[in-house]
Amino acid sequence: MRRIRLNFANLQISFADRDSALKRVEEWVDGGTYPVQVVYGPEGCGKTAWLLQSVELLRELGFDVIYVNPLNKLIMAEFSIEDLRDRFLRLVEESIRQNALAKIAWIAYDIAYELIKATRGKVAIIVDDVFQVIGIKESAMYVKALLNLIEYPPEHYERIITIAATSEGSSKSEIGRHRWANLLTMWNMTKEGFKQLYEQLPGEKPGFEEVWEITGGNPWVLESLHRLRWNVEELLKEITTRKNLDIFISSLSLSDKEILTKALDDPDILMSREGIPLMDRLIELNLIINIPQWRDEHLWIDQPPPEKDLELGIGKYVAWQSPLYKEAVRRAINRLM
Repeated sequence: MRRIRLNFANLQISFADRDSALKRVEEWVDGGTYPVQVVYGPEGCGKTAWLLQSVELLRELGFDVIYVNPLNKLIMAEFSIEDLRDRFLRLVEESIRQNALAKIAWIAYDIAYELIKATRGKVAIIVDDVFQVIGIKESAMYVKALLNLIEYPPEHYERIITIAATSEGSSKSEIGRHRWANLLTMWNMTKEGFKQLYEQLPGEKPGFEEVWEITGGNPWVLESLHRLRWNVEELLKEITTRKNLDIFISSLSLSDKEILTKALDDPDILMSREGIPLMDRLIELNLIINIPQWRDEHLWIDQPPPEKDLELGIGKYVAWQSPLYKEAVRRAINRLM
């Protein structure tokens, strides 16, 4: 399989690692996806890179592939029916021009429906970061619509693969209430895989161990540090501003601030009656993720995190998405308490 080239910190780099995640896609090629595969994970953990490499894999294996990422305004139409492809591209372009990004997800669904009807072959629809633009309630409806493609297609087909990926954790409970999706989690890169990415960055840079401790294997944090010439302080300011951390901390009660302070050292503190409401707010801000109770590989896309690594902010049940997020929250608390 050809390794794709990705834009990363104004560079062109090769897709790195994630072999286990690609093997999962190959399993779906053999058996199809039932129900819909919904993949959650930290912001910037590499879900989009994996999906783009999966598009290449599926294309090479004879699938017609539709990929959309409304947030990044990125779309791919890897199928040969010219009039259908032209209509897809035209409708997406019109939606982008109107800033109607939520429409793109439904356009992809409609085109997939028509593609199944026309080809009766192997079709994959991959939707990336759509839940943020269509909203929590509609995300469940969308997953049900994808399931209908599998269960009630317009024509008999050879194989259908449906994947939805997001870093938006608030929709997880809404989707999980139904039987419509198989919920999987993707974590940051393994240390070995992350090193492959790190070594592709040119020029002077901090040592790998230092970068690993700062990022926890999160590719977005690595890319941001490279963009800022390895200035950690500037990135902490960016995270604080983007997440509105000062406003968030100021809104907390004294007891919540005390729980949050303890969670900086052990995020599993949040898995308590007093801590769960705060945990939900931290999930909404994409600062932490709730980790499946088991590290069984079938519950994960690629390798799960370690059972516990408090230096990186990883507990058994809860983890900070990156050590740098934890540090940004720590500093905000110290400023405001």
